[in-house]
Amino acid sequence: MEATIRSTCTQVRRDIINMTAAAGCGHPGGSLSVVEALVALYYEKMNIDPQNPKMEDRDRFVLSKGHAAPALYAVLGERGFFSTEEFKDFRQYGSFLQGHPDMKRCPGVDASTGSLGQGISIAAGMALGAKAQGKSYQVYTIIGDGESQEGLVWEACMAAAHYKLDNLTVILDNNGLQIDGSNDEVMSLGDVGAKFAAFGMDVVPVANGNDYDEVLAALNKPHTPGKPKLIWMKTTKGKGVSFMENQVGWHGKAPNAEQRDQALAEMVE
Repeated sequence: MEATIRSTCTQVRRDIINMTAAAGCGHPGGSLSVVEALVALYYEKMNIDPQNPKMEDRDRFVLSKGHAAPALYAVLGERGFFSTEEFKDFRQYGSFLQGHPDMKRCPGVDASTGSLGQGISIAAGMALGAKAQGKSYQVYTIIGDGESQEGLVWEACMAAAHYKLDNLTVILDNNGLQIDGSNDEVMSLGDVGAKFAAFGMDVVPVANGNDYDEVLAALNKPHTPGKPKLIWMKTTKGKGVSFMENQVGWHGKAPNAEQRDQALAEMVE
């Protein structure tokens, strides 16, 4: 990983902690686990223009696990879609940085999400629309492993395979934890890679989804013609903050001032 990218990932993590601490609410755990994936998409992979967020042939991104909005906002702000000064108003009345992404108000957001399972369906629809119009843009979405207990996720995969959406990349954030406990305790996904493959996805495993180079290599792997791609990345919930890592309690709890300072002190180059 280049030093500039490492610095960007660190800054995005600092933004997540600062935003949630200032608001006194939010979802730091699952935001911290997807930092490398979002930075790879917005800094190296996607065809986008921060000065023209609605560029017609831009690549599209859908945050299906919409509660990880702090991570998306941090990347959009650092990338220049809007001023990072907006971070201080996260989840405040009147701010366009609400608890879940709002495509009508927030620059760079392509889909409003939050109801789990629906984002991947929106992404599949976007990819199908691109095919129907003869457009070459790519569609990317990040889904959660807890979210993958939703039947709608599997319907979307089945549809994506049926319509041969090789312009769709689904990124599974497999951090093993959800709001009520571990995935295995709440509702085990079993061999999730085999399941996605059985539903027609071209599965690309990533052993460490918090290793930037591994994630970027998976994103750069060419699509199998006629097949949607599923990047199955194993991640650490709360990555980068020692007392948050692999702790289910940090799914939807903001750090207090002391915890914020401790977290920020750990985030050095």
